Amino acid sequence: MPTNLQPQSTVSAVVLPATGTHSEVSGLLAYNIYTTDAFVSGAVDQVAYTYNKLGGNILDLEISTRNVYNAYEEACLEYSYLINTHQAKNVLSDLLGNSTGSFDQDGEFTGSFTTQANLKFPRFQLGYAMHVGRGGSVHVGLGSTQRTYSASIDLTKNQQDYDLQAIIYSSSLEDNSPFKDKVGDSMVTIEKVFYKSPGASWRFFGGNPLSTVGNLSTYGMYADDSTFQVVPSWQNTLQAMQYEQDLNVRSSHYSYEINDNRLRIFPVPDGNHPDKMWVKFRVAQDAFDQEADRQYGADGVNNINTLPFPNVPYNKINSIGKQWIRRFCLSLTKEILGQVRSKLGSIPIPGNDITLNGPALISEAKSEQDALRDELKTVLDELVYGKLAEGDAQLQKSVETVMSSIPYGIYVG
Repeated sequence: MPTNLQPQSTVSAVVLPATGTHSEVSGLLAYNIYTTDAFVSGAVDQVAYTYNKLGGNILDLEISTRNVYNAYEEACLEYSYLINTHQAKNVLSDLLGNSTGSFDQDGEFTGSFTTQANLKFPRFQLGYAMHVGRGGSVHVGLGSTQRTYSASIDLTKNQQDYDLQAIIYSSSLEDNSPFKDKVGDSMVTIEKVFYKSPGASWRFFGGNPLSTVGNLSTYGMYADDSTFQVVPSWQNTLQAMQYEQDLNVRSSHYSYEINDNRLRIFPVPDGNHPDKMWVKFRVAQDAFDQEADRQYGADGVNNINTLPFPNVPYNKINSIGKQWIRRFCLSLTKEILGQVRSKLGSIPIPGNDITLNGPALISEAKSEQDALRDELKTVLDELVYGKLAEGDAQLQKSVETVMSSIPYGIYVG
């Protein structure tokens, strides 16, 4: 007697239902980064959206709600990635050197750091330009992120040559030295060599030249203790600079040269004057070294990787972003469905077989994902701060052009 073969089921073991279930979402997510009630509702709605867009009411969709929930979370993460990358272009220059954060495996903050810089509008600081400027100021002596030290040299009668490197290194071993243990075998950079002029030369221009104000060209004529002219303060500053330079050039018969941090004094010291000289210098530092009490940001933000940018919270994604997420999620779901159907290729039936559209779904989904990414990137590239400023400038120019052709009304009393 022939066996009567009956199928155990006439439908697929896994079929996407017409809607999702709120209570199951969190338990089925791979990352569980987005777990708010608003996200759960969005994921549940996405199941119904996918079911209708892919024709689930006509032909079974061989995927589960788990696939849709995870695709929805992935779409949110992809949107967050593109938005954060765009914002990094806007703010990196102004955040260089600022505090960064520590992140877990999901890209979320760990510890107490909570400043979400990707959701803030930063103060315009010209961070990189200022950083370069401070580096240049090191070499012109106008203040920088490197400290300048000074040390004195006791001159010896008839000794013309002095090893500044050895002298400074010896001073760095003293307990009260401000640059203690900072020299070692590192070469120092000498910025200035000077000595104190004889006290009498400071009184050449009057009884109290540094506090007396007078005319720059006739200062020597009028600058005494009772007669003065009132001039702007900047002129006094210029006078002080002139006096300093004059004393260094005219009142001094001494000169020097430096070769490999070896100082040679001209003429040979006579043991009376000068008896002591000073040098200003900088100690060689690595580019990443910084003083503990004067940090310039070496341990802060240095590129896009260290920006304090966690994932964009779901409640901070507006309607524009959520519509992009829905479309991207649909495309991801379509790719999953294509992968499932590609495993079978075709299904044999009596007298024929059915060919499934798995490869076509995968190809279509990949193209849609690329198009959606390009669409969002194009929009974001037009919205970087520099582009917005250009647009404002063009708008202002256009308004001025229009207004220039409109005759002004004449008031008639």
